[in-house]
Amino acid sequence: MDKKQQQRVALVAGASGIVGSQLVNTLLRNQWEVIGLSRHALSHSDGIPMVNVDLLDAQDSARVLPSLSGITHIFYSAWLNAVNWTEMVEPNVAMLRNLVSNVENAAPLQTVSLMQGYKVYGAHLGPFKTPARESDPGVPGAEFNAAQLAWLSDFQRGKPWHWNAIRPGVVGSTVPGNAMNLALCIALYASLCKALNLPLRFPGSEQTWQSIVDHTDAGLLAEATLWAATSPAAENQAFNVNNGDIWRWNELWPRIARWFALETAPPVRLSFHQLFKDYRPVWRELAAQQRLVESDILQLNDGQFADFVFGWHYDMFGDGSKLRRAGFTAMQATDEMFFSLFEQLRAARIIP
Repeated sequence: MDKKQQQRVALVAGASGIVGSQLVNTLLRNQWEVIGLSRHALSHSDGIPMVNVDLLDAQDSARVLPSLSGITHIFYSAWLNAVNWTEMVEPNVAMLRNLVSNVENAAPLQTVSLMQGYKVYGAHLGPFKTPARESDPGVPGAEFNAAQLAWLSDFQRGKPWHWNAIRPGVVGSTVPGNAMNLALCIALYASLCKALNLPLRFPGSEQTWQSIVDHTDAGLLAEATLWAATSPAAENQAFNVNNGDIWRWNELWPRIARWFALETAPPVRLSFHQLFKDYRPVWRELAAQQRLVESDILQLNDGQFADFVFGWHYDMFGDGSKLRRAGFTAMQATDEMFFSLFEQLRAARIIP
């Protein structure tokens, strides 16, 4: 290990989330020193030190963060929800601003890595240009990902550190309790269908059934984020990060059904959020029978993100070739990603 590698100290905002938890694991595996930030959590599953700070509070940030004098890399995957897109902008920009501005003066900062998404391309508004490319022009209207990057790129000008922006598709992970875990939601639905002797109906419209959605394995995302944080080719650049393959739901869904040994039937528009509430007693009984780790299905996933995803009646995918041309060449077959995640969820006794 060279001296520069030994000096890498990562500060991870959002360290317990679906993206941050895998990133922490990957950083530790690569012998980084890692510190997590949290407004509430006192501990982390990987045992890293956690710094308690309210990034929304400028005074609290100014009191706590300057003491973190050894930080070389900030990885930012925290976010705050609000009732609409407009009201998400100011608090999310403020959190990033309070973090970076307080750390940069006290630390030998090299890189700020900003986790984004396809909302910068207008994906949250309805049908948009696909494949989305990093060179696409901006979209009018309030959106916090774009506002964060506008602030960060302006704040960085003339300074010795650099930024990069990472834009994954739908992230595949095994983290339970996270609202944005689509793979877990599908696994819970399939497990209920199995228990009730029902076919695995696709839970969207005919248009959604025909659409393309790209996916990003959480492990691949973490490796790409680490690469971008340490590669000169990624300095002040944005990258789409996806598995590198393209699937329509009408091809992927039957493969998922076969993995669970389930039949399929014509699509029907379902609400996972309502379904999980309706079948809460069924899951409780199933969990007792199969000795699963969580008897309340709503503690595992509330279904609302899956309802959002399966409500897309348009293509949702980006061009991931810029990342590969720049030097990160790893890829992941999306069907195999889902199968691996399901196997891990089963091994962890999260699903039967």
